[in-house]
Amino acid sequence: MFVVALVFWLAAQSGVDRFTQPFELARGSEVVATVRVRCANCSWGEAGREATAIRVMVDGAYAQHILLVRGGSLADYTITLGALKAGHHTIAIDRDPRLSAPRAGPATIERVDVRVLDAGGDEMLAQSMAPIIHARANTIGKFTDVPVLMWYEIVPTARGRQFRYSVIFTNEDGGTATDRLMATWGRTTDIEFVYGVELDANGAVLAEEFQGPGHEVPAFTGRHEGRHPLLWVSTDNNMVSESGSTSVRYAPAPERFDLRDVSREVVMDSHPWSYGVAAEEMRREGKIVDDAPAGAGRIPDPRRFVFVEACTELENAAVAFAVRVVEGATPKWYDSDRGQREFRVARGGCFRGGVPVPAGAGAPDAVRFRAYSLPPKEGQPPRPASVRLTRVNRVFVLGEDYAPRPSTYSWVGSQILPVDGDWQQPK
Repeated sequence: MFVVALVFWLAAQSGVDRFTQPFELARGSEVVATVRVRCANCSWGEAGREATAIRVMVDGAYAQHILLVRGGSLADYTITLGALKAGHHTIAIDRDPRLSAPRAGPATIERVDVRVLDAGGDEMLAQSMAPIIHARANTIGKFTDVPVLMWYEIVPTARGRQFRYSVIFTNEDGGTATDRLMATWGRTTDIEFVYGVELDANGAVLAEEFQGPGHEVPAFTGRHEGRHPLLWVSTDNNMVSESGSTSVRYAPAPERFDLRDVSREVVMDSHPWSYGVAAEEMRREGKIVDDAPAGAGRIPDPRRFVFVEACTELENAAVAFAVRVVEGATPKWYDSDRGQREFRVARGGCFRGGVPVPAGAGAPDAVRFRAYSLPPKEGQPPRPASVRLTRVNRVFVLGEDYAPRPSTYSWVGSQILPVDGDWQQPK
């Protein structure tokens, strides 16, 4: 939990583009800060006005940058300040014109809430080991692929438990095409596991790992700042490395999530603004085109999509779904694979996917699923395939503000989907 009583407030000096606030800590601990700030002229979707960058200093030392991706509205950005000793400290924030869009204008920092984490709890332990993410070199000043959210999970292991940290980036410049991302992941953000640390029952570190280029997960042997591992985004699909050349860095404070029986995209649901930021980046990059055909690498407006979250037990197979909407006065089904084999979901567990429907179509009122066998790998015989549908968690669309609307359907059960058979509705 957060304990605010341990912070003694002194007078803050705030103004446009600059903010200074001294504070006292009764004891040393991990500290987080919530920066409430507005950039009135920022517009993430408009070239030249994308964002103002602010630089955060603690006791005169550089801590990190924050890119104000959330447009002109007053917004909270929660960051980690690291481990601080008891006593007097100062947080100072100023606009960094070098990293700000030329027409983004000033930043108005309204306030900063500094919070000390309770000693001895999992929150403080998790916060103390949260990675610090250095920017990929070709994103600096480019307003793309910004790490805006971080979360962690705690999973049991044979020797203790592992803290697993994942990051949501505003986009993915390399890797999966945008239309395939929407079909098979239901988003255009990039969500990546970046770092894991295994602890024994006494809290001693047993092993560290990170997700490197090629999605390999080697042992982490790099540097730490305190207990925080230092990572560098090193590929266009946002894999990380133990070293790099950039000094610009980000440290969003991680939140804990339990993802049993849900997809990773529920983290975005908890921060609905992330959908709008992703859509604005797609539009600015020319990836949103009216009536974009499947396979073109572009998508229609995300507000035309119906999103489905479901869970399967799947072996050597792929799944597509279809949603039914009323178009005019006629109910019509729209298939998520849109005739493209690579638009099918070929992973088990809980997944999110999206399919575009005509503008002005009614709300989705039904969903169905179909299973497909996978072609055998070269030189290998076909393997048995099976799919069991276990959950449909959500069926929803986005509102005019890009935020998710309430779900129109859910289901829990156990239903076999015949591989290479016909469509099946949950029953």
